[in-house]
Amino acid sequence: MSAMTQSLEDYLESIYVLIAESRPAQVRDVAKMLSVKMPSVVKAIRELKKLELVTQEPYANIELTDKEITTLGGAASLMSTPVKVTVSYRASSSTTLLPVSAVRGTG
Repeated sequence: MSAMTQSLEDYLESIYVLIAESRPAQVRDVAKMLSVKMPSVVKAIRELKKLELVTQEPYANIELTDKEITTLGGAASLMSTPVKVTVSYRASSSTTLLPVSAVRGTG
């Protein structure tokens, strides 16, 4: 099984931000947010699928799973703990995000 890296965590956070903003999490949107090429996102999604953190059918939106993860900074659950991130496309602003369950309307 793959190990969680800082890079994979960045991809996961980008997906989380898109979903929290009620936007579809698509490969092109993640690539734009992180200023990377789409094949890099596809590779990262493949690794996140192995970790059972995301699901995605070919050419469909990327969805987060309910599996808890341990981030590089310490234990955290993206599904139940608000996450504060600074998003690169919003220079010098921070966004406090809701748990995914609240975004999905299940919490």
